[in-house]
Amino acid sequence: MTLLRRLTVSFVLGFAALPASAETFITVASTTSTENSGLFGHILPIFKEKTGIEVRVIAQGTGQALETARRGDADVVFVHARGQEEKFVAEGWGVQRFDVMYNDFILVGPAEDPAKTKAAATAAEAFKAVAASGAKFASRGDDSGTHVAEKKLWESAGITAEGQPWYLSTGSGMGATLNTAAQVPAYALADRGTWLSFENRGPLEITFEGDKVLFNPYGVILVNKEKHPHVKVTEGQAFVDWLISAEGQAAIAEYKINGQQLFFPSAAK
Repeated sequence: MTLLRRLTVSFVLGFAALPASAETFITVASTTSTENSGLFGHILPIFKEKTGIEVRVIAQGTGQALETARRGDADVVFVHARGQEEKFVAEGWGVQRFDVMYNDFILVGPAEDPAKTKAAATAAEAFKAVAASGAKFASRGDDSGTHVAEKKLWESAGITAEGQPWYLSTGSGMGATLNTAAQVPAYALADRGTWLSFENRGPLEITFEGDKVLFNPYGVILVNKEKHPHVKVTEGQAFVDWLISAEGQAAIAEYKINGQQLFFPSAAK
């Protein structure tokens, strides 16, 4: 990108449309849930039409996405594990974390609910019931935001799940893990967005939901140019600003499947 081009881009305010070019793109390391749910397919064309900036997504678990950014292979991270995100910023890898949207986690499992999780009063009780029954549980096992949340739930239940014969670690994304759960069948922790867009449910249904500990916030962070000078600060910041703007928040809220909203803008909290 020429110096003149950079100056032209940096002058743009209010998301005025930028001239399209092969160089006008950013790389965003994000989660499989934002990709598998179809959210990006909905909002990214709106952003590109507004700004001329193409967003190229690397869909990974949150832990992997943050590592991708630490290596300098992304301009922005858009993930859902607040503790890891805050650490990323505190260590200087990211500039600032912004709340973007939220939904919740749900426990899905066989419709007959062999562990009787539907009778549980809390998420911890539901997880204890799975362990006590010996029913199969499919875990992402990939250091994703969902996997981090799952490990916290096992801890709150006082259960060491890893290594148990009923515990299946897929090492895969949310969609692939739900496929495994449907085939076994097994219980699994899922984000509601991916679940609503998931078509291969087979015998699975939601068996527990609604506990406040299942709250699932997503944040966006511009990678720090002081760590990686090649980061596209102007274009990356434009994406961050658009996501948290009234237009970006409205685009997130508008995304629905079969009339059901998958993500809720943080501005509406």
